Amino acid sequence: MSRRVPRARTTLVLALAAALGSPLALTAPAAAGGQYGVTPLKFTVRAGARTCTVDADLYRPAGVDSAHPAPAVLATNGFGGSKDDGSTDAVGKAFAARGYVSLVYSGLGFGASGCLVSLDDPAVDGRAASQLVDFLAGRRAADDGTRADYVTQDGAGDPRVGMIGGSYGGAVQLATAAVDHRVDALVPMITWNDLAYSLDPNNAGGATGVPGAFKWQWTNGFYLMGESQPLTRPALDPSRINSLTCLHFTSQACDTVRTLDSGRYPEDATRRLLSYARSVSPVSYLDRVTAPTLLVQGQADTLFNLNEATATYRTLKAQGTETKMIWQSWGHSGGMTDPAAGELNLAQGNLETSYVGRRVLAWFDRYLHRDRDTGTGPDFAYYRDWISDPDHTYATADRLPAPGRTLYLSGDGTLVDHPGQVTRGSRTYTNWLVATSHSESSLAGVIGLPDPAPYDVKGTHLDWTSAPLTQAMDVVGAPRATLKVVSPKAERAQGSPDAADRLVLFAKLYDEAPDGTRTLVHRLVAPVRVPDATSAFTVTLPGIVHRFAQGHRLRFVIAASDDAYFGNRGIKPVTVVSSPEDTGTLSLPVVPE
Repeated sequence: MSRRVPRARTTLVLALAAALGSPLALTAPAAAGGQYGVTPLKFTVRAGARTCTVDADLYRPAGVDSAHPAPAVLATNGFGGSKDDGSTDAVGKAFAARGYVSLVYSGLGFGASGCLVSLDDPAVDGRAASQLVDFLAGRRAADDGTRADYVTQDGAGDPRVGMIGGSYGGAVQLATAAVDHRVDALVPMITWNDLAYSLDPNNAGGATGVPGAFKWQWTNGFYLMGESQPLTRPALDPSRINSLTCLHFTSQACDTVRTLDSGRYPEDATRRLLSYARSVSPVSYLDRVTAPTLLVQGQADTLFNLNEATATYRTLKAQGTETKMIWQSWGHSGGMTDPAAGELNLAQGNLETSYVGRRVLAWFDRYLHRDRDTGTGPDFAYYRDWISDPDHTYATADRLPAPGRTLYLSGDGTLVDHPGQVTRGSRTYTNWLVATSHSESSLAGVIGLPDPAPYDVKGTHLDWTSAPLTQAMDVVGAPRATLKVVSPKAERAQGSPDAADRLVLFAKLYDEAPDGTRTLVHRLVAPVRVPDATSAFTVTLPGIVHRFAQGHRLRFVIAASDDAYFGNRGIKPVTVVSSPEDTGTLSLPVVPE
């Protein structure tokens, strides 16, 4: 096993930790390389209904001029950061040292840039970034008159430019590419597909339009960070102030958070909430993205889990956009390994010596330097934390694994291999008016607080446990469960005009060691607001990459609550009935060892 950095010191990579001062994965000067100069610049841009100034730094490699042009890399910060934080600054240095013209800027509403925080809206943030592409094309000057006539051009006004960045700085790449097809290559890291799912997830299959369980800790952490900026940064550009009731975000963003915080889902408000969250999310505009895209998503990420990147990957692949995907170890919930284990960490300057770093360099070589002899690697790769050899921590495949092994939920609380082994029986749990299960304290690792181990209070959950494994089992992807519950109170609430009255449960998968120690893989859970309490439904759990070792057991749990989410309104007992003819299942995407 590779050495792991303690969770309290891990990062909201390129995102929340940047604003709160936590150590970052991408935080230090780039590896020593070519020389370059740095020029601070300002750009006045039109962003939606507002005009404001964007604060940027231009990194120009030595020897690059109009007679010797170079491709460009455009990057911006994660949520709460700026061009000056170590994460974004490191990107500029790293690629300038490797011969790229780098333009890094503070995203709208952050650092010294103006305008409101608009959640990477393509019509606002995307259009603003497109105006920076105009600068790289030589079509416009910075506010001080500086021009860039030394970026490789594919045609008049069409610069050769790629984008890279994480989280908030990842989604803006897709937003920019959707409105500006001059962008030639993208590397979005640990970002979202659909903010409606990210912040209010419902993992029940076929539950489109049904709100989920509000992820209140993550959401309010980011919201308070954004709203506090006019108070913590004096003399802000007036374009960054909205109103006394919504200081720093667009009004629709504030309305969305307030609706979620209310714990209510009246039909009209919910429709508006879901519509707005999706309108500023890649799910609504990926059909306009044609730039080759290398998706990098983190396994340790309860904010934007692997399912988000998978959804983006499948959409882009289906429409013919050149797309590949890597599941690295670290994400918003930590998980950074020692760089010696082969993971990308620009603080160590290890682009050339890390698997992900080499893939990024190859991606830009192929699509920015147009080196057709450079291969970009397999369609899919994933980090394995049970491999100690840094040269073999990543496994690769030409497609995503599909669920292939099915276990059955027996009435006696066991997971069995065949329906004929299922014991008839029923078991019941009930929720309390307070949360009785814990998966994570979402911000614990960011602010340096301890986080208790996951737990479930007796009587408020049901579990099914397998026999000890006779050989190791490697699960790569999103497990799926089929369930049917009996809950008369939930059935009576089915017709309520407020969706908050519907039944909520939380599905999760533990690894139980021979000594009884239980590990909730990366503290991931699948919130479900049951679409119809009278019918069977499917739950798609968050994707994982995990080895269940020989002798260990799988333990599947459905719980009544989770303290990182809003849960049930009112007491709703739940019974699960099993028989050989009709029982729930757990399907696992298992890959060969």
